[in-house]
Amino acid sequence: MEFFHVKRDIPFMSYGKLTTAISLATFVLAVFFLVAKGLNFGIEFTGGTVMELRYQKAANLSEIRHQVDALKYGEAQVQSMGTTTDVMLRLPNIKDKNSAQLSNEVLTTLQKTRSDVELRKVEFIGPSVGDELFTHGLTALILVCVGIIAYLAMRFEWRFAVSAVIANMHDVVIILGCFALFQWEFNLTVLAGILAVLGYSVNESVVVFDRIRENFRQPALRGKSVPEVIDNAITATISRTIITHGSTECMVLSMLLFGGAAALHGFAMALTIGIVFGIYSSVLVASPLLLMFGITRDNMIKPVKVKEEAVV
Repeated sequence: MEFFHVKRDIPFMSYGKLTTAISLATFVLAVFFLVAKGLNFGIEFTGGTVMELRYQKAANLSEIRHQVDALKYGEAQVQSMGTTTDVMLRLPNIKDKNSAQLSNEVLTTLQKTRSDVELRKVEFIGPSVGDELFTHGLTALILVCVGIIAYLAMRFEWRFAVSAVIANMHDVVIILGCFALFQWEFNLTVLAGILAVLGYSVNESVVVFDRIRENFRQPALRGKSVPEVIDNAITATISRTIITHGSTECMVLSMLLFGGAAALHGFAMALTIGIVFGIYSSVLVASPLLLMFGITRDNMIKPVKVKEEAVV
């Protein structure tokens, strides 16, 4: 399916040095913000108190959030638990106050305006649990990268595997840099969004790489140079890229704008940034890296061994 058909190949590779320089600059800036500001880790990683509340009638999340913020406990999360009457509160660790004291103070404050609120459960997440979750999340990220390298190396070649992983890690670092720059909360949902971006970006890279490999085998493109073959592959898949990423971005933006401030905001923000830079990296980062790693027609097309038959 194509919305449009490009008759002439777009010379993407002629801008390879420029796009690589832009990618390197954004990568360095993202690393700088990560080092200078650091990530604003959520309660899952730093520890805190989780309260589950139940109202007799529908709860007003914005009013609850305003009342909790007035206590000045730090950045608190208020979100619905699937129904309009069940609410979950996440409070950061407060020095000289345990979870029982925090929950009592919050409940007393909320009961001043709504007497129908009831405390269902209180849980305390210790720092050790947060460290364990962070370690497991980092392990999951590393395993995903290793899996991508192994898959692309088996399906294509090591040059494709390394190019795709560098491009994908470029997306991950930029997402983390944005969260560090604006100090958005980094929690488990954001980590899930980053893992989703890795799988999403590698899918686009596979589509482009597969077309590049096919182009090397086409007789009509034998007289073309390697950059021209890559330009033809990217141009041939550009309509599919626009359709896929455009429809996905519309869905993600709807989550970002209408999904609520606490529940889906971080996840949708990570996906929004990842999809935008995923298009850029798959086309204008991974493909120029193939040229830097010395991809040629000879190492793409393996010679076929022909059995010699004895002449009788």
